Amino acid sequence: MKKRVVPGLLIAGLWLLLLMKGSPLLFCLIAVLIVLLAADEYLRMVDRRNTGFFERWFLNICIAAPTAITCLSPRLTTLPPALLVSFLVVIGYFLFRYKDIEDKFNFFCRLIFGIFYIGLLGTHLVLLRFLPEGSAWLIVGTAITSGSDTGAYLVGKAIGRRKLCPNISPNKTVEGAVGGVIFGLAAGVGFAVLFLPAINWLFLVGSSVLLSLIGMVGDLTESIIKRGTGTKDSGRCLAGHGGILDRIDSLLFVGPVLYYLLVLAGAK
Repeated sequence: MKKRVVPGLLIAGLWLLLLMKGSPLLFCLIAVLIVLLAADEYLRMVDRRNTGFFERWFLNICIAAPTAITCLSPRLTTLPPALLVSFLVVIGYFLFRYKDIEDKFNFFCRLIFGIFYIGLLGTHLVLLRFLPEGSAWLIVGTAITSGSDTGAYLVGKAIGRRKLCPNISPNKTVEGAVGGVIFGLAAGVGFAVLFLPAINWLFLVGSSVLLSLIGMVGDLTESIIKRGTGTKDSGRCLAGHGGILDRIDSLLFVGPVLYYLLVLAGAK
């Protein structure tokens, strides 16, 4: 437990410090680094070829490119051309390397999915940061996902009986999911009191419940990938926490949903 709690607190503290004190430029640099590392973990799961260092990182950059390009102009209108660039570069890669790739269409689909799963979803964390009070909302969104994840684990372990998605993640339970929503709501409200005192509370409560559920979908989505590729953890760089992708799988889904909720609510 200590091996899990101490690194978790350190990660949370650094993320909170970045959002509270870090400049937009520093946030963009860290966001691109995180997305690149997540892309590398994803690629190691879905591509078991013995590729060279430069080819591997070329593909990582293709997957993470939408996030990096959007950092140069953090507007929603930047997203379509950024995705198009990644897509066309992947097409060029396949034109060049087609004869050397086994199960070509399968790998092509995995790369394109990676662009959307990591590059597209990760971009919304940058877009969210540049909204009014975006840093505060990122803190609240992160608190919701962390609270939901903790609640689902604790409640599921204590009283979990009915399986939620046994074919995808056998350890997740319906009781744990309910506990996750309650903990996520409590965390969202608690951090909003600290960082968003003028918030519309009805909007916050509804959003916290929705985002808790969306975070679980993000967690289950990574479980689909790991189960399909025979992988236990996406990586080992975070002691007791697996890899980068294991830590941000829920936030990758929560970020876009929170961003569009705020835009619909009038944030620009």
